[in-house]
Amino acid sequence: MDSKTCCVTGHRDIPASKINAVKYSLYREIQAAIADGYTRFISGFADGSDLLFAAIVAEEKQRNPALSLEAAIPYRGRMQTPNREFQRLLLVCDRVTVIRESYIPSCYMERNRYMVDHSQRVIAVYNGRKYGGTFSTIRYASAIGRDVRTIWI
Repeated sequence: MDSKTCCVTGHRDIPASKINAVKYSLYREIQAAIADGYTRFISGFADGSDLLFAAIVAEEKQRNPALSLEAAIPYRGRMQTPNREFQRLLLVCDRVTVIRESYIPSCYMERNRYMVDHSQRVIAVYNGRKYGGTFSTIRYASAIGRDVRTIWI
């Protein structure tokens, strides 16, 4: 890894009453990462936390051309989503990595491990559930010594 890399993990189902607080906290964590020398950012491009993260990084890229955004897509068919925000943000990515050509049940976890394996810092938008992809990704990142920054919701 030539550049310092930061990725995101988090829930898709952020309560509407918490969206603005999560956006603000993500903005602050991304600013802190940039201040700490991070220039590469990876998002899994799932609804919720991932797309909020990607939108903030995309905005920051307009002001800071040294930043790069990578989309880590779990399987190729996921790119066909009609989600306009997904499609808009995909166009500003510097890199798109597709983990699997076709869907298999483990492709989301494989995507999450790819992001953690290629990052030094993980920003986690987390509600405390002791199961699911965000929980598993935080555990994996902690187990391999990544700097995990948690935004509690």
